[in-house]
Amino acid sequence: MHNYNELFEKLSAKKAIVVGDVMIDAYMMGKVDRISPEAPVPVVSVTNRKYRLGGAANVALNIAAFGAEVYLCSIIGNDAKGLIFKQLLKENNLPDNGIISSENRKTTTKTRIISGGQHLLRIDDEDASQISDELKEILMFRISQIIENEHIDVLIFEDYDKGLLSPDIIHRITMLCRQNKIKVTVDPKKRNFDAYKYVTMFKPNLKEFCEGCKIDRTTDIEKLKPYAKDFLQNNNIDILMVTLSENGILICTQKNYVHIPAQIRDIVDVSGAGDTVISVASLLLTASEDIREIARIANFAGGIVCEKVGVVPIDVETLKQKISE
Repeated sequence: MHNYNELFEKLSAKKAIVVGDVMIDAYMMGKVDRISPEAPVPVVSVTNRKYRLGGAANVALNIAAFGAEVYLCSIIGNDAKGLIFKQLLKENNLPDNGIISSENRKTTTKTRIISGGQHLLRIDDEDASQISDELKEILMFRISQIIENEHIDVLIFEDYDKGLLSPDIIHRITMLCRQNKIKVTVDPKKRNFDAYKYVTMFKPNLKEFCEGCKIDRTTDIEKLKPYAKDFLQNNNIDILMVTLSENGILICTQKNYVHIPAQIRDIVDVSGAGDTVISVASLLLTASEDIREIARIANFAGGIVCEKVGVVPIDVETLKQKISE
């Protein structure tokens, strides 16, 4: 039996940087009493609005939930939503010294319209073009400053394909981390799938892994294993962790494979579960080398988040309780 209190205490002393696309998750809740006379669509009468930190910022929230110190490095627009974003950082006690406001970008906002617990529509308002060279240099400067001033344990790339991360910037940040003996973990998207070389841990979901390796989607673990091994070798990656949704998690190193089946859960909403898994696994990597234990705890964490509506960070006390049962 592990002493989880001791482990979680270690985690609370860690420091992390999250580099990736941030966004606002906006929710409009309302009632539907009628169909529109203008088109065959429901009319939602809005009763409530909520804003939450989303994308890479949700990963930062998950890390902060463990009491660890976290720095978020990203770019937002110098716009009304950008002000809301900064206010949300303040409310959640997250530092904004890694956040760059740009006149030429807009703050990514995903608005979900919900009625009676049902998602009716999602509206994405974003600019997903690549950031300028000038912004890349400012981003690199901010990251290197934080690394210089703080004893960072892990850097997490949280790639949502919104233009912040490109192969050159990924390479520069990874090399900076290697020089400073900082672990690097990745939650990838398709566009930069092959750009992450020499990282500590790479965490795609099954769809991303199969698309990235150009193989047919399969949940047959035995079929996935050779591709996993090749991928690790070809990219000089230490650990591959593939989330398989209802089939749990596959975690591999060059030498061994561990498959952790999913927990039976009352799934309400899967959004944000991937953010939680990468956050928990990345923090655990700084304190443990036991890949089975890392996958098991991350798997529990992802499951717990699926029991809540919307994108929410992990409740650490619930996690402690579940893994000790």
